[in-house]
Amino acid sequence: MTLLTDRPSRTSPPASKSTFWTIARRENAAGWLFIAPQVAGTVLFVLVPLVLVGWYSLHEWNVLAGDFTWTGGDNYRQLAEDQNLPKVLAATGLFSVGLLVLNLSLALLLAVLLNQKLRGTVLFRTLFFSPVVVSMVAWTIVWGFLLQDNGGINGLLDTIGVDGPNWLRGDVTAMIAVIVVQVIKNVGLNMVLFLAALQGVPGDLYEAAKVDGAGAFRRFRSITVPMISPTILLTSILTVVGSLQVFAQIAVLTQGGPGTSTTVLVYYLYQQAFQFHQLGYGATLSLLLFGIVLALTLVQWQMRRKWVFHES
Repeated sequence: MTLLTDRPSRTSPPASKSTFWTIARRENAAGWLFIAPQVAGTVLFVLVPLVLVGWYSLHEWNVLAGDFTWTGGDNYRQLAEDQNLPKVLAATGLFSVGLLVLNLSLALLLAVLLNQKLRGTVLFRTLFFSPVVVSMVAWTIVWGFLLQDNGGINGLLDTIGVDGPNWLRGDVTAMIAVIVVQVIKNVGLNMVLFLAALQGVPGDLYEAAKVDGAGAFRRFRSITVPMISPTILLTSILTVVGSLQVFAQIAVLTQGGPGTSTTVLVYYLYQQAFQFHQLGYGATLSLLLFGIVLALTLVQWQMRRKWVFHES
C-alpha cells in the first residue's frame, strides 16, 4: 500500500517569480504593433526624405551629367540673394490668405444654410461636395477652357453686355482666377466638417438665447462660433497647409504667369529643380517651404488657447 506522502508532489513556482510576458508587457507589445505601420511610414516617407533633402541642399546635383558635387552653403547663399524669391513669397502669401478667407467664410455660410431642416438640402450638400472627388487635373483643365478670353465665362458675360477680361493673362485677374478655382474645388470638404460641428451644438443653447432676446447674429457670434471653434482651427490648419502645397492649378492654368504674379513657392521649386536642373537649390527651397509650413502650423496651434472653446 502506497502512502500519500510517497506520491510526487506538484508544486507551483513561487508567487514572487513572474514570467517574462506579463500583462503590462503584452499590452505594450500590442500597442507597438498597432502603431508600427504608422511609425514605419513616418520614418520612411517623412524623416528619411527630410534628411536626404537636407543632404542634397549641400550639394549641386546634375542628373544629366551624373555629377554630385559638394557645395556647402552655396545654395543657402543663393537663397538669400535670390531676387525673385520676395515676389514668389508675396504671391504665395496672397494666394494663401485669399484661399483661407474665401474658403472658410463660404464653407461656414453654406454649412449654416444647409443645416436648416428644409427640403432639398441633401441634394445641395451633394452638389457642393461633388467637386471634392473630381480629379484635380481634370477640374483645372475644364476651368482653363472656361477662363480663356473666348471661353465660357466671358461668353456668359457677353450675353449681358459685359466685355470680360482675359482672366489668365492679367496680373490681378490671374491670381483671382486661381484662388476661385481652388475655392470651388475644395469648399465642399470644409462645408461637411462645419456641418458635422453644427449638428453637435446643443439646441438648448439656442432656445435659451431666444428666450433672453438674442437675435440671429448674436446667437451665431456667441454660441455657434465658440462651439465650433475647434473645427474652425482644424479647417484653417488644413487650408493653410494645402494652400502652400498648391501646384497642379498653377501648372495647368497660368504656368506661374503672367510674369511671376502666380508663381507660388512650390511651382518655383519645381522650376528650379526640374526645369533649370538645379536640384540642390530646389532642395534648399523645399526646406524653406517645410520651415514655413511648420512655423505657421505651430503659430496657429499656439493661438488656439486664445479663441478655441474648451482650451485653457
